[in-house]
Amino acid sequence: MPSLKDYRDRIASVKSTKKITSAMKMVAASKLKKAQSQAEASQPYARAMGEMLARVAEGAIVTSSSPKLLIGTGSDQTHLLVVVTSDRGLCGGFNGNLIRLARLEIMRLEGEGKTVKLITVGRKARDLLKRAHKDKILHSFTGIGGGSRVNFSEANEITQMVLEQFEAGNIDVVSMIYNNFKSVLTQEPLTQQIIPFKLPENAQVEVSDEKEENLLSPYAFEPEENEILGLLLPRNLGVQMFRALLDSAAGEQAARMTAMDNATRNAGEKIDGLTLVYNRARQAAITKELIEIISGAEAV
Repeated sequence: MPSLKDYRDRIASVKSTKKITSAMKMVAASKLKKAQSQAEASQPYARAMGEMLARVAEGAIVTSSSPKLLIGTGSDQTHLLVVVTSDRGLCGGFNGNLIRLARLEIMRLEGEGKTVKLITVGRKARDLLKRAHKDKILHSFTGIGGGSRVNFSEANEITQMVLEQFEAGNIDVVSMIYNNFKSVLTQEPLTQQIIPFKLPENAQVEVSDEKEENLLSPYAFEPEENEILGLLLPRNLGVQMFRALLDSAAGEQAARMTAMDNATRNAGEKIDGLTLVYNRARQAAITKELIEIISGAEAV
């Protein structure tokens, strides 16, 4: 049976843990406010960019001279997956759920006979995927958003590597796997195809009747559509990559704040339980000492 000192040590240990988790919760809450504002500010621009490209693509005549980012390479044999996680843990199932989705996507593609390559963003993606898929990883990016916020230059670095691989003919289809930030309590892991260009499903759902009418209206473009698409599609790739990094950064802080809040609450409950057990053990020890004293006095 543990001694009273053992109970006191355990209570002190849990109290120290509670202080740490409480501090981490407050830090995450502070960072979340900035990351959430940045992520929400990028969403209208990324959505408008996709809708504008859809309008242009609607009127474009697809030929062999059309941009490859629009028509693809003519094959879908080699897929590149850009997996975006965080560098640090202690954020609940934020990284675990995403890695599970990435593994399922890899299994699905390989089951269809496709070749899969990976670019990992975040230390967790690199460490968890290299165990079984080390030979598939082309490059790993870490330290994204290491400052106070995610910079477009960091997203552009990833975008340039993807474009280099695509233009070299090493890949046919590119998809991002990241956590879509919906709210503080909800981060949804999803897969979004970015090469060849494909209007995201959520953008299609959010288009109103009035916007849909405008989307299908005839336009006269100057210069021609293919030239406009050739200029805009690489930029759109960077915009979508930047949005994914911002969503992931905001989702990480939200998940960490929630996880640390739960940990702090659980630590408080554990302290209450240990304190109750400690008081009972202490009372039992006092009672035992009194019985021994009384028994000794009677024996005399």
